[in-house]
Amino acid sequence: MAEAIKQTVQWFPGHMAKTRRLIGENMKKVDGVVILLDARIPVSSRNPELDELTRGKRRLFILNKADLADPVVTDRWLAALRSNGDNAMSMDCRSGRWQNDFRQEAKRMLAPVIRRNEERGMPGKTVRLMVLGIPNTGKSTFINGLCAKAKAKTEDRAGVTRDTHWYNTGDGVELLDTPGVLWPKFEDPEVGDKLAFTGGVKDQVLDVETLAVRFLDAIAREHPDRLTARYGVTDFESMMPWELLEAIGAKRGMKIRGGDVDTLRCANMLLDEYRAGKLGRISLEMPEKSI
Repeated sequence: MAEAIKQTVQWFPGHMAKTRRLIGENMKKVDGVVILLDARIPVSSRNPELDELTRGKRRLFILNKADLADPVVTDRWLAALRSNGDNAMSMDCRSGRWQNDFRQEAKRMLAPVIRRNEERGMPGKTVRLMVLGIPNTGKSTFINGLCAKAKAKTEDRAGVTRDTHWYNTGDGVELLDTPGVLWPKFEDPEVGDKLAFTGGVKDQVLDVETLAVRFLDAIAREHPDRLTARYGVTDFESMMPWELLEAIGAKRGMKIRGGDVDTLRCANMLLDEYRAGKLGRISLEMPEKSI
């Protein structure tokens, strides 16, 4: 187990290199970009390569999955992004209660473009936005929520969208959907961990038990009360993370033949419950420690 804990998360499918080229080629066709981040990990879910690719474009950062993050921390993140000169808002794309807020925010961001079009005798000209983000940040759900007839492919796992597609929102805005793009190497191993915790990296490329142990190590330090409330574990000082995983499995009755704990089953359950918000609204990154 000790050796497994040293595993580094890396995942860069070949189609992502192609996506980077497509983003660069299509950037001149759009008036601005929408970048979706995971509200729980705004730093780790922000591909640093997108900063260079979107240079000079109007940008709107969306902290998606805000229903799974600490709302106080999310508000601090919004303030930090805006202080850097970018537009920012938070939402839960699955709720269906955010479309008007987005349209108003996008209209404010694109006001100079709309005004320029009017001055050139092209009132009502369609404006175009590129939708960017790493895998599993909710880009397809976001597009489907804005476009009644658009059906961008959605699934609760990383790496579903593979090509670029245009969608018309019906109110003078076109959206260019792109596949999620990670970057070739995570220099900080904690970035890879956080992406894996939240589902931004496919579980199939990882040892799930190792990932669960690393997750427990992080949560037991920052939010032990959540583990106590959900699983009834309390003796954090005397247990190593892998022992904590076994204790949780035992309390849930996850036993295999011989009476041993089924740690693989417990690991999958633990990660699924965190991603579904059953441990509460937990932010894993704070702006004061990241900017």
